[in-house]
Amino acid sequence: MIDKQISPSKSQHSQADTVVDELVTAIHQHRIAPGTKLGEDDLAEIFGVSRTIIRASLQALAHQQLVEIKRNRGAFVVQPSIREAHEVFEARALLEPGLASRAAERATAEDIQLLQRHIEEEHAALAEGDRGKALHLSGLFHIEIARIANHATIAGFIEALIARSSLIIALYWRRESALCEKHAHHALLDALANQQGQAAEELMNSHLVDLHSALDLRERPKPARTLKEALGG
Repeated sequence: MIDKQISPSKSQHSQADTVVDELVTAIHQHRIAPGTKLGEDDLAEIFGVSRTIIRASLQALAHQQLVEIKRNRGAFVVQPSIREAHEVFEARALLEPGLASRAAERATAEDIQLLQRHIEEEHAALAEGDRGKALHLSGLFHIEIARIANHATIAGFIEALIARSSLIIALYWRRESALCEKHAHHALLDALANQQGQAAEELMNSHLVDLHSALDLRERPKPARTLKEALGG
């Protein structure tokens, strides 16, 4: 549940950051579906801020390629095409296996513990039936592996690709395995913990192939709920 009233003592920049963070989370957790219109008046009422703050927030989301601003129509959560769905997962398959191998050479005990917590929280979310939260945590697991690999440029690409992946899965998933397979992350974690670079690379590749194949690139999602319902209003 979002605390809709943002403290008036915060700067406009801080207020916009708060709105951005809440909307990013809601989009990644599938509480706001791809294609949903993000009305300025609705958002201003939900968050208790001015339309100026909302416009700044939407511009920031557009910069992150999570929102598309259409002239004379407003802002919409991006709705990736079938072609983009293929391209995003193909790009991930090109980049992430190599990063997994690199991460296996660099992972510390603290890194392994952090990844283990991500897995536990992801599985808890699945057990509670919160698929959106589980998918968000799954994406963070992959982002952490990129961080451990210590290649900032590629890690930035991975973070952007995973953000798009979340929207793609929201549109096109056909079975629950579009969420990370229950044991896939455990296998990856074991390879990283044991510094098995080649195994980590192969596991990541097969894992991404499984995710890609779990998508039905013909189906469309159900119509989006209202913003107030999606954001807990």
